[in-house]
Amino acid sequence: MSRLFRDGWHIVLGIETHAQINSTQKLFSSAPTSLLAHDSNTRFNAFDAAFPGTLPLLNPKCVLLALRASLALNCRIQNRSTFDRKHYFYPDLPVGYQITQHYAPIAKDGYLELPVSKKRVRIQQVQMEQDTAKSISEPRAHKSHIDLNRSGTGLLEIVTEPDLQSPEEASEYVRALQATLRAVGASDGNMESGSMRCDVNVSVNRSGDPFGTRCEIKNVNSFRYIVGAINFEVDRQIALISSGQAVEQETRGFDHYKWETFKLRSKEDAPDYRYMPDPNLGVLTISQSEITNIRDRLPPLPDAIRSRLLDRYESQGVSVNDVDILMGLDTTRLVPFDGEHSTQDMGAVDYFEQVVDNGRRSAKAVSNWMLNNLLGQLSAHSMEFSSTRVPPEQLGALVDLVTSNTITTASGKLLLRHLVAHPSSASVEQVARSLKLVEDQGDDLSAICQRVVEAMPKEVASFKSGNENVVNRLLGKVMKDTRGRADAHAAKTTLLSLLKSY
Repeated sequence: MSRLFRDGWHIVLGIETHAQINSTQKLFSSAPTSLLAHDSNTRFNAFDAAFPGTLPLLNPKCVLLALRASLALNCRIQNRSTFDRKHYFYPDLPVGYQITQHYAPIAKDGYLELPVSKKRVRIQQVQMEQDTAKSISEPRAHKSHIDLNRSGTGLLEIVTEPDLQSPEEASEYVRALQATLRAVGASDGNMESGSMRCDVNVSVNRSGDPFGTRCEIKNVNSFRYIVGAINFEVDRQIALISSGQAVEQETRGFDHYKWETFKLRSKEDAPDYRYMPDPNLGVLTISQSEITNIRDRLPPLPDAIRSRLLDRYESQGVSVNDVDILMGLDTTRLVPFDGEHSTQDMGAVDYFEQVVDNGRRSAKAVSNWMLNNLLGQLSAHSMEFSSTRVPPEQLGALVDLVTSNTITTASGKLLLRHLVAHPSSASVEQVARSLKLVEDQGDDLSAICQRVVEAMPKEVASFKSGNENVVNRLLGKVMKDTRGRADAHAAKTTLLSLLKSY
C-alpha cells in the first residue's frame, strides 16, 4: 500500500533508467563509442548505419559489465537470455528496429536499498540494448540532421517496480543507482552528457482506489528535473481527476525552461512495437561458475563504504554530512575493469583516507581542510574534485604544518590557494617558505608589534582616548606584515600590552 502523499491522494512511481555501458566499443559492432567532443558522424561503421548484409556481433565486455551491474543490484542472473527486435520508425533508428532484451533479459528480480530513507526499491529487470542515433534540428533552416555517433552504443535498461512514492524518493533512487553503477565500473552515469537518462512513470489515485492511469515522462536527465517533472505531472493528473476528466495514457516530455511536462505521443504498448526474436543473435548462455567468479570480484559497493566510513571516523568528529559529501564526490570514480586502467583519478574516499594515513592525522582536521577549503578553492577555479591537482601527500603536509603551528591557519589557506592555482612538485614546506609563510627564527612577535605601534601614532592616540576598537586596525597591520604568519590571538595580546604601557 502506497503512503498518503497529499490530501487523500497517493502517488505511484516507477523508473526506467538507460545507462550507457562503460565500453570503448559499441554493443554489436567494433565501432568506438563516442563522446560529446567528437565530430558528428565520425564514430560509426556499416552495421551502425544499417547497411544491408551487416550482422551484429555481441561485445563480451558489455555482457560482463551488465553482469556486474546486475549482481550489484542483487538481481537473479538468467543463465539463458535472448535478444529481440523492437520495431518503430523514427529517423534516428536507421534499420527500423532496436535490438533489446524484452522477453528474456539478462537479469531479473533485484533490489536497491536507498542509503538515507532505507527504502528497498525492487528492480524488475536489467536488460542490454542499443542506443539510437541523434536527431539534430535546425528550426530556422527547416532541416534536421542525423548524427550516427551514438547509434548502436550499449545501454543498460534498469526497470523498477512501482515502489517509489514521492519525488524525493525518486531522486534518491537515481542517485543511489548512479553511485552503484559507477562503483562497479558499469557506467559513468553522467546525466549531463546524456550517458544516463530516466523515463519516469507517474500515476495518482485517491486513497482506497486502484492505481491510476500512468504517464511516462521521457529522457529526464538531472535530479532536479526528475523532482520538477514529477511534481508538475502529479499536480496535472490530480487537477484532471478532480475536474471529472480522465488521465490519458501517454508519453510526455519535460520542458526545463517552463518547468512543466508536455505531450509527445499516445503511449505505446508492447504490441505496438511488434517484438520478435532477433534471428541473427542466438541464446546468451552464462554458467553459474561465471556468475560466481564475477560476484567474488565485485568491488565494495557504496552502502558498504558509507557504513565503514561512519564506523571508523564518526567517533573522531567526522559527521554524517561529511561522509555524504565524500560519497557524492566519490561517485565520479570508475573502478578499473579486468586490468584496464580507469580514466578517472583517485576517488575522494581513497584520497581522504590516504591523507588521514591510518590515524596519523586527525580525521576531522583532514575532513575540514578537504571539504571546506580544498573544494572551495577548486570551485573558485571552476574545477571539480581531482586528486591530482593537490595530491594527498601535499594536503597531508599542509595539515601537518598547521597542526604543528609551523604556519597559521590563515597561512595554510593562503598556501592551499597557491597550490591549487600553481601546482608544484616541490615540497609543501618549500612552497610555504618561498611565499614567506613560515616564520623565520629571527622574527620576534614582540618586535613586530613594537614596530607597528611606533609606525601608527594616530591609532595609539585614539586608543589612549578610549577607543579600544582601534587595536583591530593595528592587528590587521601585524597580520599583513607577517603575511598571516602571526598568531592573531597572541599578537592582539601583545599589542594591548604595548598600548597600555604608553
